[in-house]
Amino acid sequence: MAGFQQSEDLFLFEEIKFEPNVMCEYIDRRATFRASQLEDGDIICYQKAFKEEEDKYRYPDVPSFLEYVRGRQVVHFRRLEKPKEDEFCLELSKQHTYDDVVEKVAHQLELSDPSKIRLTPHNCYSQQPKPQPIKYRGVERLSDMLVHYNQMSDILYFEVLDLPLPELQGLKSLKVAFHNAKTEEVSVHNIRLPKQSTVGDVINELKGKVELSGPIAELRILEVFYHKIYKIFPLVEKIENINDQYWTLRAEEIPEDEKNLGPQERLIHVYHFTRDASQTNMVQNFGEPFFLLVHEDETLAKVKLRIQKKLQVPDEEFVKWKFAFLSLGRPEYLQDSDVVATRFQKRDTYGAWEHYLGLEHADSAPKRVHQLNQNRHTFEKPVKIYN
Repeated sequence: MAGFQQSEDLFLFEEIKFEPNVMCEYIDRRATFRASQLEDGDIICYQKAFKEEEDKYRYPDVPSFLEYVRGRQVVHFRRLEKPKEDEFCLELSKQHTYDDVVEKVAHQLELSDPSKIRLTPHNCYSQQPKPQPIKYRGVERLSDMLVHYNQMSDILYFEVLDLPLPELQGLKSLKVAFHNAKTEEVSVHNIRLPKQSTVGDVINELKGKVELSGPIAELRILEVFYHKIYKIFPLVEKIENINDQYWTLRAEEIPEDEKNLGPQERLIHVYHFTRDASQTNMVQNFGEPFFLLVHEDETLAKVKLRIQKKLQVPDEEFVKWKFAFLSLGRPEYLQDSDVVATRFQKRDTYGAWEHYLGLEHADSAPKRVHQLNQNRHTFEKPVKIYN
């Protein structure tokens, strides 16, 4: 029936079940049907009998081939930076180990070192890469890479690293945007240091990458979220737990007058905002926030001149700006004769970022998606809650 030669020697197997596990047993041809417990409807599988060349075949017999068929999985591989398009597909087994999978991907990419491959699983609900990549040998099998809750995906994302993944995992990577004195973003830097490094180490690394005003210039790193400054990182803070996935890390030179604050001086937050005409008192922040030193008796008129000089805003535009003290999102508009510092008494209830000098004007900057953290997540940013 198979079209083999009559002299061809055969092996016979009974396929007892395929799910949830393959059960396929050898049939002794010398035994009777009754002795082999073969009945109507049972499945007999056959193959040519192998002799000394058994080791030449990956699946030399029917049971191993059925195991392969049951575990067979076509996986669509996509570059992490191009998450919408397949780069290539590979037919793998769900039982393949972590090493098996990265070796096959490396072979496909003609890459000699599979440890430079980093894989990221697929989120079946968002149809996006998951935020966290798979750690080196962090899963046992391909099936573990593809499962998402109770669903099975057939997509994996890959990156080709410049370091072996085990070595990279011992380092912390931070994306830091460097801003000039006008608060404009000048450049973005990927800083990679051992996890036990401090913010001071990051600053030392940055100094060799950015153009500073002088040899004794000092830098600070801020945490910025939705156009507000939430934190100045202490130099001794360990970088291991700093999150640059949602919050933007911003580096800037510390102005000379802010280095040693006197008793009559105060450092305040200054943010840009607009108001939604359709919704009363709805304030929308935009642009780059910044710190400003104000003197105890300094009027708004004097502060405005320093802000205009700092941001280099033309007179014809600056004359349209309005200035307000904002507390928990409610603006209280100021007159030129108002003393700014009197509005900024010690307020610890919600944090300094909720009490700021607001610059109300039109948002004339071109709309753009910030490229700082676009490689791994395009989903909506979460709400940040401070106790």
